[in-house]
Amino acid sequence: MGYTFAEKALARAAGLPSAGAGQIVDARPDVVLSHDNTAAIARIFHDLGAGRVQHPERLAITLDHAVPAPTTQHAANHAEVRRFVAEQGIPHFFEAGRGICHQVISEEALVWPGQLILGADSHTTHFGWLGAFGAGVGRSEIAALWATGELWLRVPETILVHLAGRLPPWVSAKDLSLWVLRRLGPEAGIYCAVEFAGPGIACLSLESRMVLPNMMAEAGVKNAYVPPDSAVYAWLAGRVAARTGQPEGECLDRIAAGALFPDADATYLARQTVELGELQPFVAAPHRPDNVVPVSALAGIHVDQAFLGTCTNARLEDLKIAASVLRRPDGRVRHVAPGTRLLVIPASSEVLRAALAAGYIETFLAAGGMIGTPGCGPCMGNHMGVPAPGEVTISSANRNFRGRMGTAESEVYLASPAVVTASAVAGHIVDPRAVVETGDDAEWGA
Repeated sequence: MGYTFAEKALARAAGLPSAGAGQIVDARPDVVLSHDNTAAIARIFHDLGAGRVQHPERLAITLDHAVPAPTTQHAANHAEVRRFVAEQGIPHFFEAGRGICHQVISEEALVWPGQLILGADSHTTHFGWLGAFGAGVGRSEIAALWATGELWLRVPETILVHLAGRLPPWVSAKDLSLWVLRRLGPEAGIYCAVEFAGPGIACLSLESRMVLPNMMAEAGVKNAYVPPDSAVYAWLAGRVAARTGQPEGECLDRIAAGALFPDADATYLARQTVELGELQPFVAAPHRPDNVVPVSALAGIHVDQAFLGTCTNARLEDLKIAASVLRRPDGRVRHVAPGTRLLVIPASSEVLRAALAAGYIETFLAAGGMIGTPGCGPCMGNHMGVPAPGEVTISSANRNFRGRMGTAESEVYLASPAVVTASAVAGHIVDPRAVVETGDDAEWGA
């Protein structure tokens, strides 16, 4: 009998020859992630009687959820995190403005295929795009990991999602993710793993692949996995070589050697097939990420705010497609509709620099948009775009629960960057294909 990726990854992390679904293992993660919540975790850590972190080199800490600090309390929290980092000698610390944890740690190439990363953030599933096992855990669990270097985990059952075909123009990995959430529902994935497979993966760019495991957190999954390929190895190897000065070829070989793949005869809890060519732009209506319908079913709903950002969809590819919606073929820029605001927050400082160089930031400004500091922004309702009571936001984020963006008396719709930007131009929810002229074209290809 063969094994799934999750079974193989957790067996490796526990130092076991094999592990099966339902088995409890003592796993030792390669990376332990935390962000602004590091201060609260540190208090738990000290309450445990621990003085020193077991493996400081395995910790990765970012300041990203409330940056720049919007209140004195947030500023004090950041100061406490900085003190802890200095006291513990933690090398992988990323200051306010560097960007969102999942994006930054990917860019820093701190996570490799086949590795285990546990984080105090539910979207740590994100790292499945690298062929890694990424899972979110609680603050107490992170404190225990700091103290001991290991944590018991139950090996999850796995759902297989087979991708066939190729996405049509103006349909993205975000639309695919929303469609999968609609089919799975909010509870089907609880403490399960999701494996993506099939020829459709090769048709997705690397940045598009990042969206899939990130969004699967909304189905309650423990982790989600996209099989790595030569494009992933090369992306990581270039970054590792730049950081360490080691030959890129040697880095690539070491990275590829750690990759894990499921066996052909692995046992799955369920199997789904998605024909990519049959998909269309989708929107998740309030107040659930799986409340998904075609954009045409919601067309005409007024939008007060369009938010392009978060760890799900604020990479260069996303900003490029948004800019392509705004810029006409003749070079003129479409303007945001009166009564609607467009807020753009790049996922990282690296993305921001690249977007500046490409002219996308200038396009957003010419359209009447606002640009925020790289970070999470209003995604969890801290600041930088919190809606007023009664307002409607269309967002490229991953969650639209009531009050998620800080205001319970508002509504949040989730959509792709193309739909978000087109809706900002129209002033209401709209299919991007209804905004761009004939001849405009865009797709998320390899």
